Amino acid sequence: MTTHPSTAEKGAGPLLRAWREQRRISQLELALRADSSARHISFVETGRSRPSEEMVLRLAEHLDVPVRERNALLLAAGYAPRYPETPLDDPALGALREGIERLIGGYEPYPALVVDALYNVVAANRGVMTLVDGVGAALLEPPLNAMRLALHPQGLAPRIRNLRAWRGHLLEQMERQIALHRSEPLRALYEEVAGYPVPDADPVDEPSEPVPYFALPLRIEHEGRTLSFVSSISTFNTPMDVTVAELAIETLLPADPATAKYLQSSLA
Repeated sequence: MTTHPSTAEKGAGPLLRAWREQRRISQLELALRADSSARHISFVETGRSRPSEEMVLRLAEHLDVPVRERNALLLAAGYAPRYPETPLDDPALGALREGIERLIGGYEPYPALVVDALYNVVAANRGVMTLVDGVGAALLEPPLNAMRLALHPQGLAPRIRNLRAWRGHLLEQMERQIALHRSEPLRALYEEVAGYPVPDADPVDEPSEPVPYFALPLRIEHEGRTLSFVSSISTFNTPMDVTVAELAIETLLPADPATAKYLQSSLA
C-alpha cells in the first residue's frame, strides 16, 4: 500500500501526488481528466504552483478521493473544509436516521445493518439481532463492530460453516477499504481480526440438496440448522457530509428457499 506523506510536508502537492500514485494514474492522464496540463499537475505536486480551491476539488474527484480526505486536501492547500462531519444523532440528520430505520425495518425478516467506516454497527434490524444471539457479552457492548462479531472466536466464527472462505472475503473487503481510505484505525482493526485463530478446515456440512449459489454464501448455524445468505452492500450517492459518506448498508438475502422459509416463520 502506498504510504501518504508525513504531516511535516507542506501543502496539498505531496498529498495529491500520493493519491495519484496510489490510483496508478500518470500526470498526463490526470491532466486530461481534469481539463488541465501535465505541466500544471507537476507544478502543483512539487509546490511550485498553488492550486485553486476548484482545482483541488476537481483533482480529488478524478482521483476518487474519499470525502474526509478531500477536506484534508483543502486544508493542506490553505482552504476551509468543504464537507461537514455531522454526528449521526444530530437533528439535521433526522430524516436520514428515519429513512435508514424504515429501510432496514422493511427488510425484515431478513437481516440488515448499517455500519460506519470502521464497521461499527450504527443500526440493525431484528434479523441481525436473531443471528447474534448467544455471542459473547463483551462483543455486544457498544460500539458493536461487525468484523469482530463475525470473526472473533467468541462471536459468530464458531458457527460459520464456511469460515475460511467467508473470512477471506471479509479481509479482502477490508483491504480494499484500506487502499481507498488509507485509514490507520481501519488498518489496526484489520490486523486485529486477521490475527484471530482460524480452524485448519471447515466442518463438512453439505446442503441436503445442491444449491446453485450465485455469490459466495455466508453459511451459519442457528438453532441446529444451517442458514445461507448472500450479502449486498449499498452506499449513498454523491454524499456531501463525511458521516453520510462513510455509512454502508449491508443486507443479507436468503440464498436458498429453506433459509427464506425459516426466517419468515421465525420472525412472523
